[in-house]
Amino acid sequence: MEMKALVFCTGLMLLFAWLSPSQALYFHIGETEKKCFIEEIPDETMVIGRYRTQLWDKQAGSFLPSTPGLGMHVEIKDPDAKVIILSRQYGSDGRFTFTSHTPGEHQICLHSNSSKMALFAGGKLYREERFRMTSESTNQRVLWWSIAQTIILIITGIWQMRHLKSFFEAKKLV
Repeated sequence: MEMKALVFCTGLMLLFAWLSPSQALYFHIGETEKKCFIEEIPDETMVIGRYRTQLWDKQAGSFLPSTPGLGMHVEIKDPDAKVIILSRQYGSDGRFTFTSHTPGEHQICLHSNSSKMALFAGGKLYREERFRMTSESTNQRVLWWSIAQTIILIITGIWQMRHLKSFFEAKKLV
């Protein structure tokens, strides 16, 4: 009797595992188009995304085999707008995985790494843009720090002059 119960429980667990909630999307995006999805994801949930990029041949009316160099750019942000997966390039057929550490709406953005302009193909434009944003942020912080230092120095100088003036007046030297 115990063996039948064990087999039944195992079968029931396999059935629940097979029926576990999952979602799938099928969509087309243009060469320079970006597609973002917002999903409500519970805490500590592993999300696996699989994709395949293919070029559409208008003349043949079908998809062409994967082209070398054609891939997908993936960026995932948590509910606090922090990037979970470093936005990076993936191949033409692949998958990405992440685990949510905070519950809430996660933003998953995909777009092709293909570009009409060969100069910016292959991720150079994303790397340059990230570097520019980092440089501008650093420059802004340095500017505000130097302004704060200047204000502190001016206030300290004014305080020292008043203190010395009152000291000399008290000693009757002025």
